[in-house]
Amino acid sequence: MQTYRLPALNRPTDGGVSAPRIAPIRARYDGVRGLACALAGATMGTTWSARLALPLGVNEAAVRRAVQDALDGVVAQMSHWETGSAISRFNRAGRGWVPLPAGMRVVLDCALSVAAHTDGAYDPTIGALAQAWGFAPHQRAYEPPSGDAIAAALARCGWRRLRRDAENAWQDGGVHLDFSSIAKGYGVDRAAAALDALGVTGYLVEVGGELRARGARPDGLPWRVAVEWPDSGAHAANVVLQDAAIATSGDYRRYFLHAGKRHSHTLDPRNGRPVDNGVASVTVLHPECMQADAWATALTVLGPDEGRRCADRHGLAALFIVRREGKLDMQSTALWRARQERVS
Repeated sequence: MQTYRLPALNRPTDGGVSAPRIAPIRARYDGVRGLACALAGATMGTTWSARLALPLGVNEAAVRRAVQDALDGVVAQMSHWETGSAISRFNRAGRGWVPLPAGMRVVLDCALSVAAHTDGAYDPTIGALAQAWGFAPHQRAYEPPSGDAIAAALARCGWRRLRRDAENAWQDGGVHLDFSSIAKGYGVDRAAAALDALGVTGYLVEVGGELRARGARPDGLPWRVAVEWPDSGAHAANVVLQDAAIATSGDYRRYFLHAGKRHSHTLDPRNGRPVDNGVASVTVLHPECMQADAWATALTVLGPDEGRRCADRHGLAALFIVRREGKLDMQSTALWRARQERVS
């Protein structure tokens, strides 16, 4: 039975694109009408892939075009690397109301909801902090910023400074949105919607290690993904993914070492510093990948104890991998354990 590995999310990107990881294939499966198909492409400084059975009357080129167009639309709105993107225009805007495209409104509303539910442990306005720590586009971090630099960056952050009306968001002046912990998840959802619109009823679609599945594999077996142990790549847990999405936030793909200490790219917006609570990774299952993406980061910031309590309150299936005394320990919510029991 084939299992698809789930890499850690929020991997470092340098503005370039990785080579596609999956080459297109054609194969017939018993009991499936149409061709099995595996596609891949580039987006958001990483890659995307999709595995599916082509519906009758739909060709591979149409599927590739639909997925790529959906992802290109997300990049046009939310890429920090594109100076003409909607998020870049918002970040440059002066104080006042700024019109937002529909997709960006959806993502911002989700981000603000998670921020409210975590009392600011998740915050989409940490762009200035990311810049201060050297984790913004076109930057590479080598050493921590000064305390004054952190304080100055924090003064420009704060999710409560944002307001929304029907089609606009309030730019309070100097606020820099950062969707790096949610945009790829939203991209997965848009790619899935594009496949739905083509009549694809069974697929596994992935962007940069974040995945969403519908139905079953072309051979009728369920989609399975594997959560990896940090630093080793060995499988920590296998999960059946059916009509659901999965995302991971981790401290081991993008970080820098200074004076023997690891500084992760995941920043705590409450104190302006990298998360240092023992969490190596958090994986979240959710019907929407956008939600799974944002919540994985939020629970990472909250830490293993407060994070599990928060996840249980909000009905989240979450797996925490925690560093304790040089070892890795798995902790999970009740809903995650229930999902694992159904898998076994």
